[in-house]
Amino acid sequence: MALQDILGMNRLSRPPGWPLPPPARMTAPPPFPLPHGTTTLAFRCGHGVVVAADTRSSCGGLICDPASRKVITLHRHLIATTSGTSADCTAWLRILRCSLRLRHLHEGQQPSVAGTAKLLSRLLHGCHSKDLCVATLLCGWDHTGPSLYYVYSDGTCFSGDVFSVGSGSPYAYAVLDGAYRYDLPVAEAFALARQAVAHAARRDAYSGGHVDLYHVQQSGWICVSREDVGQVYQGLGETAEEEGGREEEQSGEERSRPN
Repeated sequence: MALQDILGMNRLSRPPGWPLPPPARMTAPPPFPLPHGTTTLAFRCGHGVVVAADTRSSCGGLICDPASRKVITLHRHLIATTSGTSADCTAWLRILRCSLRLRHLHEGQQPSVAGTAKLLSRLLHGCHSKDLCVATLLCGWDHTGPSLYYVYSDGTCFSGDVFSVGSGSPYAYAVLDGAYRYDLPVAEAFALARQAVAHAARRDAYSGGHVDLYHVQQSGWICVSREDVGQVYQGLGETAEEEGGREEEQSGEERSRPN
């Protein structure tokens, strides 16, 4: 017989006035949806991998940080873009950086970009039921040359030449599909990446701030520039007007020539 039965204290206790945590095997739904978005992109060229991203971090209708960094360095020849929940992306890329450092200390060399992508894919696949939101582009240079991989939080992993991730990716693809080619010169590749992010930020409410531009080459990655999205988009308009004026001048000269 229990002690409370002997003392006559087996009355039900009143529930407390504060909210109780949910049971162990239940998940509490969020109080309201928190949509978020971004625009990140990368493409391979003969001279390396060109990476660009906007800098606006949003939570619903709130701009939390207009100048965040969505390109994270993993080591001298490998960088990653972040798209999804900022906390998830930062935590898992930090885990990946530590894993790469341990592999380097143990084996004496850095894993290839393909090996790094498979490692991250396996780590994330083990937590595919944890409601993570991680979408990253691994951009690097290894013994095979420039490499580009896409990894998602459910374990998806594949390589490609052109990727754009985030809510602004449809607008970025509209620019990239029309002008990308593998043999783009460095200056044209940089201009294309800036143009794609600027157009996406113009149309997508969750993208904006600045355009961060990186270049991964054989000697390592470099941060090329950080420019305001509005100024980049305005410069694109001025460039288009100049090109249109040149075309009109050339057509006028051709018409004025005698047959």
